[in-house]
Amino acid sequence: MSTAHTGRRSVISEAVAPWSEIAQLLRGGEAGTLIPVIIPRHRRRLWWMLPLWLGLFALLSGVMLSVREAGSDGAADVAYGALAALSYTVGVLLILLGGLWWWRSSIVEIEQGTNGVLTRYGAVTRTLDAGRHYLWHPWSRVDFVVDTATEIPYSAPVMACPTQENVPLRSIEFFLKFRITDAVLFVRTIGAGNFDLVLSSAVQDAIRQRARKMRTEHAYDLRGSDVADMQELLNRQLSRYGVRITGSNIPDVQLPAQYQQHLATRERIAKERTAYEQEWGLTRKRRIDSLGMDIERAKKVRDARIVEVKAALNRAREEVAQLLEQQETNAQRVRFEIETRGRSGLISAENEARAQRALAQAYRDNRAVLQYELACRRLEVGAELATKAPQPVVVKTDGAGGDASALSTLVTAQLLPRLASHPSGSGVEFRSGRPPGEDGGGE
Repeated sequence: MSTAHTGRRSVISEAVAPWSEIAQLLRGGEAGTLIPVIIPRHRRRLWWMLPLWLGLFALLSGVMLSVREAGSDGAADVAYGALAALSYTVGVLLILLGGLWWWRSSIVEIEQGTNGVLTRYGAVTRTLDAGRHYLWHPWSRVDFVVDTATEIPYSAPVMACPTQENVPLRSIEFFLKFRITDAVLFVRTIGAGNFDLVLSSAVQDAIRQRARKMRTEHAYDLRGSDVADMQELLNRQLSRYGVRITGSNIPDVQLPAQYQQHLATRERIAKERTAYEQEWGLTRKRRIDSLGMDIERAKKVRDARIVEVKAALNRAREEVAQLLEQQETNAQRVRFEIETRGRSGLISAENEARAQRALAQAYRDNRAVLQYELACRRLEVGAELATKAPQPVVVKTDGAGGDASALSTLVTAQLLPRLASHPSGSGVEFRSGRPPGEDGGGE
């Protein structure tokens, strides 16, 4: 099925063609024309009845000649017999020729994907599916061959379509696909030519209603928009004709030249704004990422410092624990030492007390011996002290003459250092040379 060129409306029509050209017209069309219906040019006529009637006449002639042959004699009998045989032969041949002609003209081949509308005496009887069919009735014929399997594309541009602000758009291209679901209803109700007008009007009405709801600056939004509501509306309108819309869309919208320039400027500004927003978004994202990296780095530093502080705290706790343990160990050792010394002192004191007790017991038993030994000891100590006691040196310095005084002084000066170094010299006693009675006292 051919399609119309972009910007040109498709034309739906029907064509009259021989059976040999039906497939080509249904699949290709003519110069952008959509042909879903073909009216076959019938080659079937009633000439096949002429051989049958002539053959029947020849057979009847042969019968009549056979009857005349029975009532004649001689040469007439032979002539009538030859004519009867010839009449029979010609009649049989003509009947065979008429039957073959009838069989060949009754064959109808329906193209794949199409349906044939069979009529008898001008009334539709039924539809013929694809394949070979035999129409034995002389007045049965296929009036229409309808394409019911192909989805036929249809393009309908709508010109000068006003928007909500009453701005006429240059054109709105509408594209749809339809399929004929009921061949009899289609050809008997509307036909291909009338369906083209009805479909074009319905499409234009639907497009204009949609454009009236749109603002001019949003006109480009019609391209590729959802037209399911329009398709449903067209299906409701065309279902009475045996046609169903299978798909539709708006491929292109053209604005007026001046408005298109303004819109292009607006789009350029919008693109620049979008580009600036994207650039600002990238810059902001870069800054956010850098701040995030700084925050993550600070978190890592904080975590590292926290780990260090915790490690130092753990070390301090360990040191404190070790110090406490050492102090406890030292205190326990000192306590043990004190206890040991106390126990040892206690034991030694107890032992000494026992010894003293034993000694006292022994002394009490030997008191006389002890007294004797004590007296001997006293004597020994007294003798030793007597030997070490200082001995007095008497230097007489009387005033009889001046020479004696000077001599004594000199001797005393020489002896004093020696006496001072001798242990017994500490008891040196100086006395004057006067008699004891002269100074009024004793020695």
